[in-house]
Amino acid sequence: MKWLSVQEQLKIIKQGTEELIPEDEMLKKLERAVAEDRPLRVKQGFDPTAPDVHLGHTIGLRKLRQFQELGHRVVLIIGDYTGMVGDPSGLSETRPQLDHEEVLRNAKTYEEQFFKLVDRQKTEVRFNGEWFGKMNFMEVMELASKVTVARLLERDDFANRYQKNLPISLHELYYPLMQAYDSVAIEADVELGATEQKFNLLMGRHFQQIHGQEPQIVLTLPVLTGIDGVQRMSKSLGNYVGVAESAGEIFGKIMSIPDSLVISYFELLTPISPAELKQKSRALQSARVNPRDLKSELAETIAGIYQGAEAASRAREEFDRIFRDRGLPDEIPSFRLKVEGGKLWIVNLLKETGLCTSGSESRRLVRQGAVEVDGARITDENAEVGLEPGREVLVKVGKRRFARVSAVPEGS
Repeated sequence: MKWLSVQEQLKIIKQGTEELIPEDEMLKKLERAVAEDRPLRVKQGFDPTAPDVHLGHTIGLRKLRQFQELGHRVVLIIGDYTGMVGDPSGLSETRPQLDHEEVLRNAKTYEEQFFKLVDRQKTEVRFNGEWFGKMNFMEVMELASKVTVARLLERDDFANRYQKNLPISLHELYYPLMQAYDSVAIEADVELGATEQKFNLLMGRHFQQIHGQEPQIVLTLPVLTGIDGVQRMSKSLGNYVGVAESAGEIFGKIMSIPDSLVISYFELLTPISPAELKQKSRALQSARVNPRDLKSELAETIAGIYQGAEAASRAREEFDRIFRDRGLPDEIPSFRLKVEGGKLWIVNLLKETGLCTSGSESRRLVRQGAVEVDGARITDENAEVGLEPGREVLVKVGKRRFARVSAVPEGS
């Protein structure tokens, strides 16, 4: 194939990254790849601890796509075994353990969502159960013998928990070893990960050297702040945008981010050029552009990447109609629910219409004043909604969720 020069490749690879360790070895690997016409094997691992890939994951996926466009081979590791342990990076407590079946169910959706960004034809997908599932106890002990407890306690998260006398389960100490061994199993040339993954990525270099392999290059990437503008994007924190969500949901969530995140979201989540990014940043700082207009452009761009330009354009029009013109969405789902005595508990109504996923979420949103029925705000979690036959009510949750609800006639 026709390769870009090593310097051109390096410039693209470094764009939007935090650290490249070590850069001189990266240059040598690129030079050899070009000279031998042999693509590098570029690895990133994902633990399917939840069914959705969110925008935080796409920072790595976008970088993997860049490597593919430069001619290299991507190896996606789906951690069906590491997912049962749970990555302790950045955590102050032990993650709940998942069973293998749940992890595999989540993995199916991960595979589908990965290929919204990476080229399926240039991607190798591997499950780390392929090698961990075959290990006997003697081999596990051999794996553990390669690292001291003192080395593992160098990790900030482990060290902080140890100093505060917070529990550290023994199985958590295996996580960096398992991630490191993944690099040995697939003979990785480069591994990507968020900044908090640096310890695990460097452990991969250590394990490869022990096994007589040339150590991988470590490429760390920034962590995406969630839509709350405070904490990292996370499914468990509820401050995420899922790539499989509807264009309307993606658009609405992006419109809710603080103005301070707009430029970083453009940089990390869209294919914007450095020159255009600089232009937008200056325009925002000088107040030459309304932050809302720039945010709307960002929301449409991101929605378009994952749900198509047409759906994104419709989402923008509908958002403007609802929030600028105070209108309603064109399509509002309708539900007919069974009711006893002409009334239905608000918590059950929200759950049965899918406006909330659980009773606890329903109660929380009601208490926060985020629920309206026919324009009237509901703040009492014990409230009952009148649903007499022939009457339809409009239910609104937050700013973007709507449903029309009526009662199933008695005897039906």
